[in-house]
Amino acid sequence: MAGITVVALEQAVAAPFATRQLADLGARVVKVERPDGGDFARAYDSAVRGGLGTHFAWLNRSKESVALDLKRDEGRAVLRDLVARADVFVQNLAPGAALRLGFGAAELRARDPRLIVIDMSGYGSRGPYRDKRAYDMLVQAEAGLVSVTGTPETPVKAGSPLADIAAGMYAFSGALAALVRRGTTGEGAAVEVAMFDAVAEWMGQAMYTTIYTGSPPPRATLGHPVIAPYDRYPTADGADVVIGVQNDRGWAALATGVLGRPDLVTDPEYATNVARVRNREKVDAAVSAATSRMGRDELLRRLDEAGVPNASLNDGHGLVAHPVLSGRDRWREVGSPVGALRAILPPITFADVEARMGPVPALGAHTDAVLAELGLDADTIARLRAEGTVA
Repeated sequence: MAGITVVALEQAVAAPFATRQLADLGARVVKVERPDGGDFARAYDSAVRGGLGTHFAWLNRSKESVALDLKRDEGRAVLRDLVARADVFVQNLAPGAALRLGFGAAELRARDPRLIVIDMSGYGSRGPYRDKRAYDMLVQAEAGLVSVTGTPETPVKAGSPLADIAAGMYAFSGALAALVRRGTTGEGAAVEVAMFDAVAEWMGQAMYTTIYTGSPPPRATLGHPVIAPYDRYPTADGADVVIGVQNDRGWAALATGVLGRPDLVTDPEYATNVARVRNREKVDAAVSAATSRMGRDELLRRLDEAGVPNASLNDGHGLVAHPVLSGRDRWREVGSPVGALRAILPPITFADVEARMGPVPALGAHTDAVLAELGLDADTIARLRAEGTVA
């Protein structure tokens, strides 16, 4: 994406996740932040070397930071000049804020029909929740995601910010689609991505279950509401292993090759997935009785040899030390205001070029250079800085 310029009036997770992926692919991303602290995700915590927020370090590498006070006329004028040179403008401010500042999609595209404007929000620009504030946990609740996650007694949110990530993925793919269309027609686009819509799409299976059975799927903790066995199972050395059987052939492989119970292949209470779901407690008991007699490594080996899908139940330590990341050479280092940071390559892997892994910027690190590109001289930049318009 070299040659594509993105101006991002962004904060938190959803929009920064979208624009970081564009930056990973080579786009120039100019991140516009408030002079008084910048993107508030910078200070969600200070866990990265005691000085940088984990969310910010994750989401903002390879970007240029320009600090502008958009409450001031000259700050808005600088942003207008930046957008005039951009291919894509992304914003996820509070509902209606960008429009009030003069950066609504219709106004921007009237000045430049080739511009692609991506507006991100919680619930979209129309409808009864248009002005409702939205954060990840709130949207997970509103869109029903927490209703399918947790124990039968207690709904819980997903541990990663899935509503933000979902919206960021659709904004990223929307930007790519709009750039492809512009390449063939010359016309830009106004694209809207709502967090609620993104999570509602991801709730498709639960939605269809509710529509066509009259009941939402039950929360099944780590298990699956319509597949069995599909859960965590104990081992002799105390480490649980996750087993996921997708079909009756997989059940036959598990029963014969791992459990040592070929009789369960034809037993009518176990033979089909429908029967196994109906008799889930019996199925889980039969699986656990066998797995609990084996150590973790032995169980994983036997499952792999039998062709039964499985996984180790890892935590953050397990992920960081995972042999897939090291064995596939996925680790890199990126710079930051607090020193070199470990980071993994993004999932989109080209055979002939590696993703850009540039530094995480300090607040306003590129303000002077970007203003000079816009034609402002050193005295003007110094005055704007002294007045607090830029930082």
